Amino acid sequence: MQLVFATNNLNKLKEVQVLMPKHIKLLSLKDIGCFEDVPETQNTIEGNAIQKATYIKQQYGYDCFADDTGLEVNALNGAPGVYSARYAGEQRNANDNTNKLLSELNTIKDRKGQFKTVIALQLNNESTTFMGICKGEITLTKQGNKGFGYDPIFKPEGEKVTFAEMDLRVKNSIGHRGKAVSKLVTFLNSLNKIP
Repeated sequence: MQLVFATNNLNKLKEVQVLMPKHIKLLSLKDIGCFEDVPETQNTIEGNAIQKATYIKQQYGYDCFADDTGLEVNALNGAPGVYSARYAGEQRNANDNTNKLLSELNTIKDRKGQFKTVIALQLNNESTTFMGICKGEITLTKQGNKGFGYDPIFKPEGEKVTFAEMDLRVKNSIGHRGKAVSKLVTFLNSLNKIP
């Protein structure tokens, strides 16, 4: 089986590739000649994931999946949420985004939040979604240099370190994207088309 992962984010691609079973060949957007910005104009994380997967299926004809992820902070009524990637502006700069979030939480004691990933799968003209959630809290300062995005300021529940201080295998085992991909893989393995 071959599937397109509808992302231009090489960090996401790397995270997901290690979670995929060997019998599933993962193609990137580059592999299928897609170099345009895939639209994500919905106002929910789930809506964006579905929109991206549907776009690739309709425009390129490949079975595919897309994900959208947001960091939802309790004290900010769920922000940055669906706007996580462009929280500090359309330049989509992770450093700017984390600095803005730390600044907004500067005087706030409740630093609890969660990462939410929704994966939308377009397979055999059917759409299915899978969700992964990782609860935790926003740290006071950036810690670690692994990972990407908000990883340096997010410490998962029950952990002593941020995502940016963790080995990728550990992050995948407890993280939001890892949980969503695990559900996707379980679903794909349940199909009778596996040789």
